[in-house]
Amino acid sequence: MMSFLLSLTRSPSRLIACLTTATALLLIAMPTPEGIPPNALTGAALCLLAIGLYATAVIPEYLTALVFFTLAMILGTADANVVFSGFHSAAYWLVFGGLIVGVVVQKTGLGLRIATSITSRLAQSYTQTVIGIALVGIALAFVMPSTMGRVVLLVPIVLALCESLGYEKGTPERSGLILAMACGTWMPANSVLPANVPNMVLVGVAENLFGVTFNYGEYLLMHMPVNGILKLALIIGLILVIFRSTGRTQAAPTSEEDVKPLSRDGRRLVIILGITFAFWTTDFIHHISPAWIAMAAAMVCLWPGIGLIDGDDIKARFNFPSTIYVAGILSLGALLVETGAGDIAGEWLLAHITFSKDTPFMSFVSMVGLGTAANIATTAPSVPAVIAPLAADIAASSGLPLKTVLMSQVIAYSTVILPYQVPPLIVAMQLGGIPIKDGAKMTVALAAVSLLILVPLNYLWWSWLGLMQ
Repeated sequence: MMSFLLSLTRSPSRLIACLTTATALLLIAMPTPEGIPPNALTGAALCLLAIGLYATAVIPEYLTALVFFTLAMILGTADANVVFSGFHSAAYWLVFGGLIVGVVVQKTGLGLRIATSITSRLAQSYTQTVIGIALVGIALAFVMPSTMGRVVLLVPIVLALCESLGYEKGTPERSGLILAMACGTWMPANSVLPANVPNMVLVGVAENLFGVTFNYGEYLLMHMPVNGILKLALIIGLILVIFRSTGRTQAAPTSEEDVKPLSRDGRRLVIILGITFAFWTTDFIHHISPAWIAMAAAMVCLWPGIGLIDGDDIKARFNFPSTIYVAGILSLGALLVETGAGDIAGEWLLAHITFSKDTPFMSFVSMVGLGTAANIATTAPSVPAVIAPLAADIAASSGLPLKTVLMSQVIAYSTVILPYQVPPLIVAMQLGGIPIKDGAKMTVALAAVSLLILVPLNYLWWSWLGLMQ
């Protein structure tokens, strides 16, 4: 027993995991207080347990998901269609299709050719490569509305780029490039109205409940200077600090002349991906989910007559544990909603946060803090659904305009403390083979700097725009 306790003191991750597990067990054992939905405490306990294990990575992520699924069913927390909702989520099947397409990109050598083209322009140094990848990530947000689609498209290319540059699995450079792409294409992209799901949820709630609408240009002006450009600069800076290059000599970029001509399968894949990209970028016209477009691409790649990959390729290269992990993350959010635990957390936070008409800056900070805290208890797409309906009450208490209160949520759900809060980030890390602890290092640091620096700058920018009165 003593040796176990000593081991906990030497390992903060194990200590945190033990504390969250003990708290979760205590919540499960507690009688449900009057006025609380029957399964709210159990749902909160299971989510706390999963978050603690995910954040500390003391056991493999897929095993945490299996623990979550098993306990949720044994304890009768919710129906099976809720507990396992992650498996029939569109995001899950987007990951599934993306993994298959990634295998094909790797096998055909297309990823290497694209990476080679990129390295000839970006790979003069590790710093330059990080900057280039981050810029590509946010640039795609203007032409490709789906974050998941952008992630699935870019991960195989970035992995091929890492291979071309000699950045092996487990190196800080490899983690840095994957996270530069993932963070660059999600957090700053919240500044582009149609680029992320939470944006659309927020706009929909604002219009349905309050009749408040936002046009593309207005939204871009409010968010892009600080939450877009400056946040992207912070991401790049933190990547270069946290995932500092080891100093190893970067492999000389392979020239395009040294790469074998694209095979027939590679040319077929170019056509398939071209059609896929066209459908992804025009989803505002046809309204087909990016998930089903990705699945269609995967199906074509697997079709016997086309022969891009076969069952042996899937067995050898398909990362099935990642799909279980993603399903667990998605189901976690659904369980919070179903049991009412997320609503209770939001109401509790609102009851304990003070707004004042005399101190607009502190009220603004409180609004962002409320959304950021809610983001921990749910996932980013759920934040506007939980907080936005409270906007009228917050506006009345703080004296700030309703539109300002609503838009403060963009800053909140852009401030990600742990990776599990953002499914596209989790997907990128799983597809790229990035340990959860590496992602957590980045998100915690970025959240801290964002709250200390970007929130005050946002207040100043919005004050200059006349949005604080």
